[in-house]
Amino acid sequence: MRKIKPQKTWLNSHSHNIWSWLLIGFIFSFVSGCASLTPQTSTEAINTIHLQPSTAISVNPAADFNILGRISIRDRDQSSSGTFRWRHLASNDEILLFTPLGQTIAEITNDPEGVRLITSKLEAFYAKDVESLTEEILGWRLPLSGLKYWIQGVHSPFTSAEKDVNTAGQVVAIRQDGWKILYTHYTAAQSNQPPLPRVLELVYADLKIRLAIDNWNAE
Repeated sequence: MRKIKPQKTWLNSHSHNIWSWLLIGFIFSFVSGCASLTPQTSTEAINTIHLQPSTAISVNPAADFNILGRISIRDRDQSSSGTFRWRHLASNDEILLFTPLGQTIAEITNDPEGVRLITSKLEAFYAKDVESLTEEILGWRLPLSGLKYWIQGVHSPFTSAEKDVNTAGQVVAIRQDGWKILYTHYTAAQSNQPPLPRVLELVYADLKIRLAIDNWNAE
């Protein structure tokens, strides 16, 4: 990892204050938002499908999207929450993390040249992958390479996976690359768009990341 300023990162030096701000706002935003959701999972029989990596020479990238939502992170040492905006295109990703009051915590950019994370103090850090960079700077890992697929309710085609599907054909869980992704709510189907995940939880050892998507814009 490489950074352009030798100062201590804002997120590390003020992490206690950040988590406090995020948790206060999340109590109001996440609870009120989820109260109106109708669970999509049921007690129906679940069919587990074992999936192997694609052997195709060319694999289609994850579909483009632009989403707004809320995020909560919990592990053994901390619990936090806030909001996010994520724009995914075939060649790059841009993710903005905010406090509930709209203050920018970090901007994460991923493109063919690598990964860049900019803090609220405009300190820029660089690495080859998102997981190691976010774990070093934010204190938790963001599995971007898989998440750009998982957030759309599909598995990444590059590694083996297990997928649990209910009798309605809806994915309720994916297990891949050490992560378990649980889908608890979906959007309503539309004429030009199938149901998309509305609330999902990512679990990796003691780390749990919960995402609630308030605005889906599939591009």
